[in-house]
Amino acid sequence: MRVIVVGAGVVGTMHAWHAVERGHEVVQIERESEARGASLRNFGQIWVSGRAGGEELDTALRARELWEGIGERVPELGFRPCGSLTPVRGDLELAVAEAALAREDAAARGYKLLTADEARALNPALRGDFAAALWCERDAAVEPRTAQLALKNELLKSGRYTFLGGREVREVIGQNSVRDDHGDVHTGDAVVLCTGAWLGGLVRELVPDLPVRRVRLQMMQTEPLGEPLTTSVADADSFRYYPAYASEALDALNAGQAQDPTAAAHKMQLLMVQRKDGGLTIGDTHEYEHPFAFDVTEEPYEHLTRVVESFLGRPLPKIRHRWAGVYAQCTDTSRVVHRQQVRDGVWLVTGPGGRGMTCSPAIAERTANELGW
Repeated sequence: MRVIVVGAGVVGTMHAWHAVERGHEVVQIERESEARGASLRNFGQIWVSGRAGGEELDTALRARELWEGIGERVPELGFRPCGSLTPVRGDLELAVAEAALAREDAAARGYKLLTADEARALNPALRGDFAAALWCERDAAVEPRTAQLALKNELLKSGRYTFLGGREVREVIGQNSVRDDHGDVHTGDAVVLCTGAWLGGLVRELVPDLPVRRVRLQMMQTEPLGEPLTTSVADADSFRYYPAYASEALDALNAGQAQDPTAAAHKMQLLMVQRKDGGLTIGDTHEYEHPFAFDVTEEPYEHLTRVVESFLGRPLPKIRHRWAGVYAQCTDTSRVVHRQQVRDGVWLVTGPGGRGMTCSPAIAERTANELGW
């Protein structure tokens, strides 16, 4: 079988991966010379802890298993089963963590409530003031800025994979075929469009009422911390954002403890992970209303700096990079991804939202299974 994959972000690349793994020939077409979108501009977190139960959690857990296996084969991914800690302060935040432990699927996530001393023993960099921390053993991380290149290089070793960068697919023609902006036609037994946040042009022509929206976020990266941050770290605002924490305790937190005004205005949470070079990737904000602002604003970075420093108990290293990114999210946020046959032999797979890096291997595996690869 010959599979045409359009888009070289993590979702597209995982579709290519599964096709090659099953013995098929793959041509992957990317409009940039290499992927440059949300698949690079993220934390690199394989984030199980906050996922909704049911299909979303099942997908995340399966993806976590697949990521670990791929990481063993491709060490350049930088896969590490680091887990995550969410420090809490005060009775209201603590109650949300305790409610998470009472979930039927708590053991599958690897939840455990640690005292502050236990959390510091696990992650000695957390010298700041907090009462306890929710530990999630199943969380992990990879290196987002280099993961796509590492996966591509491994795919090239198969001899059944071709990467065509700097080509934008403009048209679906006939059955199982697309034409790019060089005028070349690419035909296979299946075409999978994994276009990420690129929802105009061809995608709009194929699905005018696509139930997917674009979301913009701001992030930053520091100089090396100078010591290991042995786990990923979140703050209690992530309880408000992730569906796994929905509970009466969360309702009480929302009613009794307002978010910081900057965090509320920018729909913020703290997520933080250490890169292989020792720097910290820190974020994030959420902007949903179009048109998006073209600049990045300083107040969210100031808020994140305060929160991080309060957990670390020390000044944050110098900020090296600030950036904004855009990803595609299903408007029905309970859906893991939008997967639709848009023409004979042509499928569109988009809209995983912030789950993209986490869930992409399992999303692609399901596509491969459904299409009978």
